[in-house]
Amino acid sequence: MANAPVQRMSKLMAKTLRDDPADAEVLSHKLLVRAGYVRRTAAGIWSWLPLGKKVLANVERVVREEMDAIDAQEVSLPALLPREPYEATGRWEEYGPELFRLQDRKGGDYLLGPTHEEIFTLLVKDQASSYKDLPVILYQIQTKFRDEARPRAGILRGREFLMKDSYSFDTEDEGLAHSYALHRQAYQRVFERLGLDYRICAATAGAMGGSKSEEFLAPAAAGEDTFADCPNCDFAANTEAVYQAVKPVDATEVPAAEEIPTPDTPTIETLAASLGVPASATLKNLLVKVDGEIVAIGVPGDREVDMDKVEAHFGPTATVELVTEEDFAQRADLVRGYVGPQGLEKVTYIADPRVAPGTAWITGANKPGTHTKNVVAGRDFEVEQYVDVVVVQDGDPCPKCGTGLKLDRAIEIGHIFQLGRKYADALKLDVLGQNGKPVRVTMGSYGIGVSRAVAALAEQTADEKGLCWPAEIAPADVHVVAAGKAQQIELALEVSDKLAAAGLRVLVDDRAGVSPGVKFTDAELMGVPKILVAGRRAAEGVVELKDRRTGEREELPVAEAIARLSA
Repeated sequence: MANAPVQRMSKLMAKTLRDDPADAEVLSHKLLVRAGYVRRTAAGIWSWLPLGKKVLANVERVVREEMDAIDAQEVSLPALLPREPYEATGRWEEYGPELFRLQDRKGGDYLLGPTHEEIFTLLVKDQASSYKDLPVILYQIQTKFRDEARPRAGILRGREFLMKDSYSFDTEDEGLAHSYALHRQAYQRVFERLGLDYRICAATAGAMGGSKSEEFLAPAAAGEDTFADCPNCDFAANTEAVYQAVKPVDATEVPAAEEIPTPDTPTIETLAASLGVPASATLKNLLVKVDGEIVAIGVPGDREVDMDKVEAHFGPTATVELVTEEDFAQRADLVRGYVGPQGLEKVTYIADPRVAPGTAWITGANKPGTHTKNVVAGRDFEVEQYVDVVVVQDGDPCPKCGTGLKLDRAIEIGHIFQLGRKYADALKLDVLGQNGKPVRVTMGSYGIGVSRAVAALAEQTADEKGLCWPAEIAPADVHVVAAGKAQQIELALEVSDKLAAAGLRVLVDDRAGVSPGVKFTDAELMGVPKILVAGRRAAEGVVELKDRRTGEREELPVAEAIARLSA
């Protein structure tokens, strides 16, 4: 392969900025714009400039190499997709307003693909007819679209983003488990090569469906996901996937339920203060409507209901909303602020596992200004279904070992699913089995956020001076700086050519009329791993070699510096 040409900053389409963009909220947004890697085109839509495109391409390369290593085959499918396959699987409606929908001039319905399960399924249906054609793993690296209500955080949450999505097709569940394991291992290699700090966390499947799901999360302050990590065992999960077990307790010594007057105590706070008890002794009953039917959700009074968990429980097609004043007006038996599970009629009652059989509570008496104490779950009221619906808190017990969990913010960089036969059933994907009878194919779906990985790396590796790329994905191996006039520029270009001839990728700052201070600042802002300065000792053939991450520097003869960098 021919050596890459030296990239000269005097010709580079990239302008650095001294100040943060006014709309930038997170570190990666600020630095990628300031360093000339990306520019905003519209809300949630970004253009990649030459240096940014190099970083993006390097992430793509690593992903592609590791996918190829598990015998996955790369294809390229359209981004503009017909409505019918998504309607067949139910996702035309399930995706809701985040799906970009459009019509052609003839009134035909189309969408811009957020993921491609349906289209890959139809591709395999067209190409595979026998069990001998499977298993197969197909993938693509393609721009995806999502109509974010509030695109923010630069390339972390955009309406258009680059993603690797792959899909496995097997005839048996054991084969799906193997394909899933292959992807899990490949993802670990990808993220280790990229230099990302990451956690593998249990997750919910959401609109994707399937029986098993795990996320790859990169801890970062800018992350929009919260995950729980156990410091004592290997448990880690997105907080939406943390589930506590139901642990019944003995209630034989609890007295009978007793109503007590509690005027002007419609909230947990006012009730606890009036009775002089902790909020944890009370039972909070949140009323919601699920597809128009009222459901009561019981949780300890000191905990908040996680509506994401509630919505996940009822499924992506269900409409979940809080009850309104009008709903209370139509149901005289539901007393706002004084609802209790005992005696509720025509209301489905679900509860958090902490409201286990035998636990005793102070809760509403379904009468104005009145509560009931010693209300025991399983004795005075029945729970139709236990669902972990509370917001996870720091210190909650690990479901696996009981140690207090630690919560952290993270960026989702990958997600893997065992889809099973959801899409194959909807689109009737069968092949002939060994016995000559049709076999329904089982699938897996696996995604890596390629553009998100760039932002995650920027978040995790940047310092107070700017970006600080790992060598595997940096836009260049060495940033040569001409810190002076003609003589320094001449030496910088000469050294750059020699480094390129040795196989290194070189960015050289040969800009005339730009002060050394500005050049040094830009070099640190751009984040190339090694910085080579042709400065005050250029006439002696001596340059300064600096490590961007550690800040270590030393003066070396040109030949030795080239040998060091080429080693």
